[in-house]
Amino acid sequence: MAHLGASSAPRGREKHMGCEEVSPKRFAAGFAAAPPGGVPAAPRGDNGGVLEMTREEFEELVAEGLDRIPPELTRLMDNVAVFVEDEPEGDHPDLLGLYEGTPITERGEWYAGVLPDRITIYRGPTLRMCATREEVVEEVEVTVVHEVAHHFGIDDDRLHALGYG
Repeated sequence: MAHLGASSAPRGREKHMGCEEVSPKRFAAGFAAAPPGGVPAAPRGDNGGVLEMTREEFEELVAEGLDRIPPELTRLMDNVAVFVEDEPEGDHPDLLGLYEGTPITERGEWYAGVLPDRITIYRGPTLRMCATREEVVEEVEVTVVHEVAHHFGIDDDRLHALGYG
């Protein structure tokens, strides 16, 4: 398990397959720029068609995805840690990311002294679904944005409507 950074109350779980409140419109406006490009495509590996990428390379992509979140939004992130895991636990082998915690929009006066919310990005499912390195870069960015949006209280339906489904 890799922990990339951090900014027990009831904890919600939001799955991505395939302080101040932030509106979905404001959140999406922060990501108006096109996703990163210019990453050279790499052929699939000799391991049954799954793209090969080291754990360190994947962690770097997640860190870059976090760095692309506009500063006006990252300043609002509170009590959240981001991790990279190789595989999800349980019955969801295709899970790309998971948010576990209490969204900022649901925190009340009781929210103090609690463990950080947790965002986990899964390497294995992402590499299995992508054919090129460029696709991995794009999918990691979408997954990071998707899970961070849950931290701000934006649900899956709204994220799908915004193109981060």
